[in-house]
Order: sequence, then structure tokens, then C-alpha cells
Amino acid sequence: MPDLPDILSIPELQRWRLLLGEASEDRLGGLDERIQAMDSALEWLYGRDPERLQRGERQGGRGSSQLSTPEWINTIHTLFPTDVIERLESDAVLRYGIDDVVTNVDVLKRIAPSEGLLRAVLHTKHLMNPDVLQLARQLVQQVIEQIMAKLAHEIRQSFSGTRDRRRRSRIANARNFDFQRTVRDNLHRWDPQRQKLYIESPVFISRTKRHSEAWQLVLLVDQSGSMLSSVIHAAVMAACLWDLPGVRTHLVAFDTQVVDLTADVQDPVELLMKVQLGGGTHIAQAVQYARQLIDNPQKGIIVLVSDFCEGGHHGALIQHIRQSVQSGIKVLGLAALDNEATPHYDHDIAQAMVNVGAQVAAMTPGELAGWLAEVLDA
Repeated sequence: MPDLPDILSIPELQRWRLLLGEASEDRLGGLDERIQAMDSALEWLYGRDPERLQRGERQGGRGSSQLSTPEWINTIHTLFPTDVIERLESDAVLRYGIDDVVTNVDVLKRIAPSEGLLRAVLHTKHLMNPDVLQLARQLVQQVIEQIMAKLAHEIRQSFSGTRDRRRRSRIANARNFDFQRTVRDNLHRWDPQRQKLYIESPVFISRTKRHSEAWQLVLLVDQSGSMLSSVIHAAVMAACLWDLPGVRTHLVAFDTQVVDLTADVQDPVELLMKVQLGGGTHIAQAVQYARQLIDNPQKGIIVLVSDFCEGGHHGALIQHIRQSVQSGIKVLGLAALDNEATPHYDHDIAQAMVNVGAQVAAMTPGELAGWLAEVLDA
């Protein structure tokens, strides 16, 4: 009888190994990195099954056993499709009584606010009872305030403007002090005996406006589960950009549907609590919607935050990108928008976007602010 590897393909062997567990590894072989992560996530949950524990099947010392509940929630949302995630979360709460984050107010009170917790809350807010949801909203508020404080500073630095020595400013700011003109304008107050120059009228220079005409910025954000960190930072960034002079900001989320969230931009907590994560992805439809929002293409920017895994027709997406660029709109595709800026994306579609004139990158929010400032100042 031939060996199993001669009969089954590698993906089939991986699936059987995943199904049969670690005991079958000698016969079926090991797992690749992604399948191993899936196996660890499943073991974290189903390894606590009473029958398995009684038979001694659960293995000790596995890395998965050290995951916190929020970490596990975030992990499964990057590894499994929506229907599997729903089953896993349901089993966690109803079958095994793992009520961290989703049902237990006392547990939630003890957890320190963090971006990891924020992601877990947004993943599971549909499972929360009203009391837990109210407390979760408070934690979301704390984390958002922390992110906004940092990002607002980065945006202010990027958009502070360039010094314009041709125009004086009435604002007495040390950073804008014009030493040479101040000396020249006050030379008549030089005291030869004391060897001192008395300043009556210090001169301060103005800063150039980066925008003589209002720009329109559309942050177009893929709300699939794997893009959650980018959704969070896009929401916070939109709030920080909202009051920026000369820029009209829109925030639009999409999966197979397009949802304009601009009305909630000034309240990123409320906005994020409304985001519906998961589902398919129809990027072409979203880009078409963004184009329709822009009044003057020469003053329009579309920032597409996505992994570019298009669920619709690839040709339609590239066509909409091409039409946007040809009309004068600046298009930036972001494969990631978070503090790590670690991209996971479809390289072929990204390259096709570049070929028709888009720019593609992975950026931190601060880097995106810098890029926007350069574009608006060009």
C-alpha cells in the first residue's frame, strides 16, 4: 500500500492533520505556519473539552494555552472565515463559559485599556449585554483618547506650514521670530553708550497656507476583520483631520456594501461601535462611490485602506482607479494603517493599481499625515 503522502495532496494532508490532532503528526507530517496558528487557536478553545481532558488528550506546554481571551479573539478573526468565527465565539461563551470581555462586567473592569482590548471589544460587541456594552464603550473611549493624543500631535507637526518671510504675522510665536528684520527695523533705537539695541517692535513672520482652495479627502476603509487596526486608526485620523483648515474630510467604510460614516467622524467612539466587521469585499464599488463624492478632481484625494483582496471583478477596480487618476484625483492605496505598518495584501492587484497611476504603501498614521501635508502643499 502506498504511503499517504503519495495518495493525498499536501493541502489535504494539512486538513486531516488539523482534524485528527497532534497525535497524527508522525504519520501526516507537520503543519505550515498559518495552519499551525489555526491549530493552536482551536486547541486553546477545544483543548478544554471535559472528555478530552479526562482522556488526557490535551497537550501541556503549547503556546496557545498562554493566549489571553482578547488575544485569542483577535487571532481567530485573522485566521478563519466569518461563519467559523461565529461558531468559535458561540462555543467559547455558551459551551465553555469563557465570558471574558463579552459577558462579565467584573472581568472587563480588571482589564487594562489597550489597542488589543479595543480590537477584541469591536470584534465581539454584538455578543455583549447592555451592561457590558456600556462599560466596553468607556474602555473604547479611553483607548481612542490615547491614540488621538499621539496622532493629533503628529498631524499638527505635519501641517504646521512653512515659514514665509514675505509676510509678517501678528502672532507672537518664538518659532516665527524674524531676527534679521527685527534688528533692521529697530536700528534707530541703538544706544552707542550702553552698546544695546532696544526693541520696540519685534517682527514675526507668517506661515504659508498650504491650501488656497479646499481639498477633499476621502478615507475609504475596508472593514473586513483583518483590517480592524487600520479601521481604528482611520477613524481616529479622520477625527483629527476634521477641523483642519482647507480640507474637507469624508470617511467611508465598505465590504460588499458602502457605508458613509462622515456624519459620525467627530465622535470616533460612536463611529467604531457602528462598524460592522467581516463579510465580503467589493473595492471597485467603493472607489466608484468615493469618486462621486469629489467635486473638483484636481483637489481630490482618495486614500484606499485595504488588503486589495477584491471579491468583485478585478478589471472593474483597476478601471475605476485609472479613471480617478486620469481625472486628476490623487489615489493612495494603503495596505496597512497602524503603528506597526506591517502590510498583508494582494501584490498583483497592488501592482496593477500602481501601473495605472496610484501610489501604494503601508504607513503609520504619522507617515500618512506627512504624505498628505506634502500633497496639499505641492
